[in-house]
Amino acid sequence: MAYIGNAGEIAERLGSIPGVVDALAFVAQCRRSSTPNAARLAALAEGGSERVELAGGCHAMLMAYRTRDRDAGRFETHVRFIDVQAIVSGAECMALEDRAGLEVVEDCSAERDAIFYRDRDGGSMLRLDESNIAVFFPADAHLGGIAADAPVLIRKVVVKVPVA
Repeated sequence: MAYIGNAGEIAERLGSIPGVVDALAFVAQCRRSSTPNAARLAALAEGGSERVELAGGCHAMLMAYRTRDRDAGRFETHVRFIDVQAIVSGAECMALEDRAGLEVVEDCSAERDAIFYRDRDGGSMLRLDESNIAVFFPADAHLGGIAADAPVLIRKVVVKVPVA
């Protein structure tokens, strides 16, 4: 089950999962403009990304991209990692669906820990901005980067936490 909330709520509910508290600490660093990780994220050109290795088998992806129409993306899930996703600047919508109701169109789980699915109508639409964090587990198919109102540049961090 996906969780969406502020850092305190996520820590309270999921803090017992190894790596989640560290993921939240990394997100907090990226959201404080005076830190090196915030500077790395701010320096990314549109379309850029950077991987940052963290302790405990976790890693983070710093990303800068422009939001788009929903039909330009694909639902995805992960097998080996939980996604802790946080917008640092901008806002995007994200579609959420249980993977059990979706048809697999591409399985890249062995090489990229990603399984992609055919889109369908239905599911939930979430709005994410700097005030919240989303946590997606392996059963949670998610499709991000959807324009909330009009396309905007997003700066985002996704921390990959190993599934226990």
